[in-house]
Order: sequence, then structure tokens, then C-alpha cells
Amino acid sequence: MTVTRRNLLKGAAAATAVATASASSVQARASSDDWQPAYRKLADQGLLDERIEAIAAHYDQCRLCPHQCGVNRNARETGLCEAGARVRIYSHTPHFGEELPLVGRRGSGTIFFSHCNLRCVFCQNWPIAHEGRGRLVNDRELADMMIDLQRRGCHNINFVTPTHVLPNIVQAVGRAARRGLRIPLVYNTSGYERVEVVRLLDGIIDIYLPDLKFMDGAHSQRLAMERAGDYPAMAKAAILEMHRQVGTLVTDERGNALRGLMIRHLVMPNEVAGTREFVAWVAENLPLDTYVNIMPQWRVEHHAFEHEDIARGITVGEFLDAMDWAREAGLTNLDERAVAAEQVYRQRLGS
Repeated sequence: MTVTRRNLLKGAAAATAVATASASSVQARASSDDWQPAYRKLADQGLLDERIEAIAAHYDQCRLCPHQCGVNRNARETGLCEAGARVRIYSHTPHFGEELPLVGRRGSGTIFFSHCNLRCVFCQNWPIAHEGRGRLVNDRELADMMIDLQRRGCHNINFVTPTHVLPNIVQAVGRAARRGLRIPLVYNTSGYERVEVVRLLDGIIDIYLPDLKFMDGAHSQRLAMERAGDYPAMAKAAILEMHRQVGTLVTDERGNALRGLMIRHLVMPNEVAGTREFVAWVAENLPLDTYVNIMPQWRVEHHAFEHEDIARGITVGEFLDAMDWAREAGLTNLDERAVAAEQVYRQRLGS
């Protein structure tokens, strides 16, 4: 984008309009006193254990993700994700860097799972996702972590990179629910999902937090894991199913997320992520008030420096273009921090 005074004035006016609209828009609300997480409702119906068994059966012939390796993880076989039948965890802790509706005042209770089924070359968590750093725990210990995070006041349990270890997660959720777990579950995923597996999570997960990283399969094939050229199709189908299950974001009286879909999209250099196509797809296929976080925090990490088109930071113009495109598409529920970053960048350009 060529930065001129005319463009700056136009952008500043647009940013002000968005900030005003965001401040005055009515977010769907629910009383925290009356609210109950989905998994507790499923347990009350006597259906949670049945769903847990259906998901756990995938380890016999693993087809949890689009790779569909078919290995018997219960027999210590490993597929492309390199994970076995016991879960490996890097950390569990209150996290304050997530979206504000997840963080609240006391943090999002993140559990970082080791390994990944996508492993992008630019991964910012590559020691965890690529190298598998972490320690092995059993399902009882995983349930203990959930209870501990709730005890420490976290607003939710945030499963980071959960796809390849779903059987362990749901087994632990069942244990934790019997011990009094009562806060929302967040499914924090790269977006590389099988819609058939996401359907099994209906009634278990409260908040879906998927990435939509690429809109062009040629880029996902080149910059992510082997055979990931189908990423855009898989991610879009999964996101539509996620929305069918939980709808748009619902918060409590303090603005803390209780239920709903929240989509992330990382702006990349040279429009590699397909941001213009991303916002158009969201506007055409989901409600315009879908929570969308257009993220400016691109960094040249891991092996990104080996790819010329992404071996640099994004420019201010690239991020401002992304926010303009979201606005032009009609999206009305943009992440508060992204809007704040946009305003800072426009003010700096105008000074």
C-alpha cells in the first residue's frame, strides 16, 4: 500500500468508525450464575461417557486429523504427528496473552500439548510443536491440571494444539467433570481438522478458537507439513461445523467468554496468508458479528527465513490493508487489541 496523506486520513476515519461501532455494538450476554458448560449438560444427559468412548477408539487406527495415518497408537505406533497414546504436555498455566474475552482478570488456563499435526515452517512455538518438548502425563494427571487451573481462578481451560491427543483430553475432561470442573473448555487449534471428528466434540467444547492460516493450498503445501495442501478446505469445513455447534461469541456480565466461535488469522508478508480472501470468506459464510482476530504479530521464526516471500516482518501498510479489507467485507466484531494496534499505527504514520 502506498502511504499518502489522503490514504492516512481515509484510514484514520475508518478506524475511528470501527472503534465507535465496536464500543457500541451489543455483544451477546449470558449470566454466569445461570450458565453451565456444555460437557456438564452432556454428562447430565448420560451421554458424555459414550462420546468419550467414541473418540478414544481412534487410537486403535488413528484418523483424528486429515493425515489419517491409520497407525495403532495403543501399540506404540506413531504417525506424522509423532505422538503416542500418552499425552505429552509442555506447560499448564494462567496465560494473559490470549484474546481479552478469554483472559479476563485471572487469565486463560492454557495447557500446551507437545507435537502438532501441521508444523508450519514459521511456527513460533517450534520447540513444543516440532521437537515435542514436554513431559509425559497420564489422563489422571491431565485432569489434575484442569482442576488446578480452575482452583487458581482461570476463566477457562484452553487446550492448545489438541487435535492429535483428543482421546486423552476427553478422558481427562470426564474425570475432571466428576471432580467439579465447571468452567468453559476452549479448543485452540491450527484449523487442520477433520469435520467428522469435530462433530464428535459437539456438546463437549464450549469455545472454538481455530486459526484460518492459508486460503491457498499451494502455500499450505509449501509452508506446512507434508500433504497439507488440503488445509484451506479442511479448515473451512471444520470452522463451519464449529459455528453450527456453538454459534457466535457469548460472554458473561464481565465480558468473559462463555461459548462461541473466535477465529484467528495471522497477517503474513506478501499476502501469503490470503487475508483479503479470508475476510471475504468469513463475511460470505458466517454472521458478520463473528469474532475475528486479525493478528499483526508475525515474526520470522524457525525456518521462515529459508523462504524468501516470508523472510521479513510485515509492513505497517500490510496490516492496515488487512484491517481495511475486514471493514470493507462488513465484519463488525474485530478483536479489540487488533483495533488498538491499528489505531496506534495510523497515529504514528500521521505524526
